[in-house]
Amino acid sequence: MTKIKIVTDSAADIPTQLREELGITVVPLYVRFGEETFKDGVTISNDEFYRRLAGEVYPNTIQPSPQDFKEIYEELVKDADGIVSIHLSDKFSGTFNSAKQARDLMKSKCPIEVINSDSMTIGLGMICIAAARAAKSGENMPTVAKVVNEAISQIHLLVLFDSLKYLAKGGRIGQAKKLLGTLLNIKPLLSMKDGIVVPASQARSYAKGIEKLYSFLSDALNEKGNVKDLAIMYNTTQNEANSLAERIAPLYPREKIIMGPIGPILGSHAGPNLIVTCYRGTKPDNW
Repeated sequence: MTKIKIVTDSAADIPTQLREELGITVVPLYVRFGEETFKDGVTISNDEFYRRLAGEVYPNTIQPSPQDFKEIYEELVKDADGIVSIHLSDKFSGTFNSAKQARDLMKSKCPIEVINSDSMTIGLGMICIAAARAAKSGENMPTVAKVVNEAISQIHLLVLFDSLKYLAKGGRIGQAKKLLGTLLNIKPLLSMKDGIVVPASQARSYAKGIEKLYSFLSDALNEKGNVKDLAIMYNTTQNEANSLAERIAPLYPREKIIMGPIGPILGSHAGPNLIVTCYRGTKPDNW
């Protein structure tokens, strides 16, 4: 059976158990607080990251080096017929370019395809999950790559922010800068288009923002056969995410909802009190 390995980066936020079940390899990005640099998920945990985020030192993120990727690729090619490496939007990070440079440094005959997801967090994660399922079923490399490219066009992401200040500080705000200067109590809802952050909606309170997340998911689920995968992710808002999942459960099996924590990469740019909703499928006409 053909052995295709799936690689991504730690910005994908794939829950650990699911990642291990599907055999997805994750290359960590780095998080820096002042003079201290940590490897995401390796030398800093999510809990420690959010504890530090509440302090006075603002974090930034650093892409993996080509050497980081090369070391992973060299290990995987020992037992692979091909590698499909899927990464954070190249408009948000240099991670994709590091992976391409690493591929070009490789001397192995094992083919490596590096793909820009045009997405982030669990949107990227869902693309990797679709690829890993195809790889696990024995599909060859061209078929797995085709699955990836189809999944990219099927990802729909809506994120509720408590504030835009972290995005603004990090310079990754994209078109959402149009929302800066609005009333302080406005809660922005952002999405992604062509790999950049774009404003999708806004709410006058966090609770009303959650209602918009519910509408986003329920509208998609009410279109029969539309949703292939669905996720509700959180950082400091697990209770709110669980409540939203319970509300969605009559429309989509609770046990199939992908749920888990958002790690330091998005957390650095989005701050606390974040809820990410995402599904893979066809977008309803009213969104």
